[in-house]
Amino acid sequence: MIKTETISLNTKGHCDIIDITPQVEHQLAESNIDSGIVTVFVTGSTAGLTTIEYEPGLISDIKEMWQRLAPENIPYGHDRAWGDGNGHSHIRASLLGASLVVPFSHKRLALGTWQQIVLLDFDNRPRSRQLLVQIMGE
Repeated sequence: MIKTETISLNTKGHCDIIDITPQVEHQLAESNIDSGIVTVFVTGSTAGLTTIEYEPGLISDIKEMWQRLAPENIPYGHDRAWGDGNGHSHIRASLLGASLVVPFSHKRLALGTWQQIVLLDFDNRPRSRQLLVQIMGE
């Protein structure tokens, strides 16, 4: 069986990191599927998904890491072509990836004790984001 749902949320941009674990758990609880996998996919090319320990120190560390890896204040070809100033956002999102797969059993995500599913919005402005949640199993 496959069930597809949507999570809608607003972000602040600028490497906004949002814990979406409760929304994914809610979608799983509402499904008629006991065991399988959940795929979460963010539409758009300036955001990505991963798992982290969602705590202030690590959130700060991750934001600093992205600034070192793909800084905002250097020239990007995308910015020259489009003038929107978010070339760094596209680079960051392409490195992180737009989807995440998490197994589940007995309607419980197989996440570690300190592991949460997070959305990172790298764009240079607030956004309205849509995430597709596809639950597959039996």
